[in-house]
Amino acid sequence: MLGLGRVYTLFRIELPMASRSILSGVKTSAVINVGTATIAAFIGAGGFGERIAQGLALNDNAMLLAGAIPAALLALIVHAIFEVSETWLVPKGLRQSSKRSISGMRRDG
Repeated sequence: MLGLGRVYTLFRIELPMASRSILSGVKTSAVINVGTATIAAFIGAGGFGERIAQGLALNDNAMLLAGAIPAALLALIVHAIFEVSETWLVPKGLRQSSKRSISGMRRDG
């Protein structure tokens, strides 16, 4: 690519351009992983899913929420950590700006 070496092209062009997509996939899988970890209670692994399973079995909404709310908060915390890390890992020129319109041009009136 224009006389650049493969390693330079990978680390200086291709990975920075793909960083938003890579982080998006990792963020999605991490949040889904936190959410589905509650299912592990059905095989005896415990955790917040144990309270959810007991709440379902006993038809006890308080017990069910005692497991569901912390699991949801944990998923939100994981999501927030990835949002903050995106500001460090994605180059400034590739981050979305909320000040731009869809076409990328400012509308002055």
